[in-house]
Amino acid sequence: MLHPDFVLAFREAAPYINAFRGKTFVVAVNGESLARGNLYGLAQDLNLLVSLGVRIVLVHGARPQIDEQLRLRGIARHFHQGRRVTDGPTLEAVKSAVGGLRHDLEAFLSMGMPNSPMHGAHLRVAGGNFVTAQPLGVIDGVDMQYSGRVRKIDTEAINERLNRGELVLTSLIGYSPTGEAFNMTMEEVACHTAIELKAEKLIFLVQGHGLVDADGVLHNAISADQAEAIYQRGIDSEECRLSLPYAIRATREGVVRSHLVSHDDDGALLVELFTDYGTGTMIARDSLVKIREASIEDVGDILALIRPLQEQGILIKRSREHLEMQIRNYSVLEHDDRIAACVAMLPFPEDGMAELACLAVSADRRNSGFGDLLVQHVEQRARLYGYKALFILTTQTAHWFAERGFVAANIEQLPQSRRELYNHNRRSKVLIKPL
Repeated sequence: MLHPDFVLAFREAAPYINAFRGKTFVVAVNGESLARGNLYGLAQDLNLLVSLGVRIVLVHGARPQIDEQLRLRGIARHFHQGRRVTDGPTLEAVKSAVGGLRHDLEAFLSMGMPNSPMHGAHLRVAGGNFVTAQPLGVIDGVDMQYSGRVRKIDTEAINERLNRGELVLTSLIGYSPTGEAFNMTMEEVACHTAIELKAEKLIFLVQGHGLVDADGVLHNAISADQAEAIYQRGIDSEECRLSLPYAIRATREGVVRSHLVSHDDDGALLVELFTDYGTGTMIARDSLVKIREASIEDVGDILALIRPLQEQGILIKRSREHLEMQIRNYSVLEHDDRIAACVAMLPFPEDGMAELACLAVSADRRNSGFGDLLVQHVEQRARLYGYKALFILTTQTAHWFAERGFVAANIEQLPQSRRELYNHNRRSKVLIKPL
């Protein structure tokens, strides 16, 4: 028996599988997420990524585990400017917490039980002194002691292990050339690692669904500048607040994409990576949405966009030959380098008017505002050419266009050449917007 949903999902994932093979992902999971559990699900997903040829560096934190070790030892916590002050006894607690978490992670990543998704995986986990640290020193008169910052990432050693198909596991502890250990933040280690490895992605696993702004709006795909503006206005999630500055910095310093993805929702990492719609927040250096003139190479994508609307009777039938002949009148909207919408502007210069036609948005992006962006794009082009009005003919979307300033008109107000082509059997409504 065929399972069409599985077939469609697998086909949707195929381009991403091809694109990600051989690329490096740095996955950062904080101690809070690890304390909430779901290590089994995380291990499954990481095993799957490695089996698909993705090079994985896993960086883990340990904040609550360190706090628990301090409590058990009767040691008070001390912070300055949001950073833990790490004296000698605190450093021992850090080592104990990190060591315990590392053993747990290695155990889950090594699972290969029969009848489990990881059966036969034989994933090898590599560790080592990949991170060189230096002390923070004295800040505002406070000696931070064994609290440190990243000085260097041993990319050569990490790449050697990734090239052998191993998963590299690192933590928030770094080592100095003098043989001392320093306590750093997981977010900083992950960010530096991603930048120096020239990673394709830096992924922070956090509580919640991703970046939610002060108004409660979840942002699925934004630029680094937009993310910084949201950060400045304030974020309720502590985990996102800590991760976001490093996600922004990574994209500005060469990492192709940064992501904030739920650790609590099983499979969220895979949905984020292998679907068009994702499930968390993706951050890029520049805007992910671009509108450009269509080319002959775009005809196949445009046909795929308009076919469902043609079948529903919303758009008239357009053949490949027609599109190829008219392609100079079309524009496409790309989201993350994939065509997600299209529109045409058909000129009637002798009447000072243009027709807005063939507006189509992919089904999974209908609520992304792409239709509005394309309408605005056509309006700008029409003004540039000196046209005084835009008109549309529609059977089912008159209200949508009316909400955007188009007003009902009659056939007699159309350009003469367009009136002659009007399909009276279709009985399309005419709407005009003065510019």
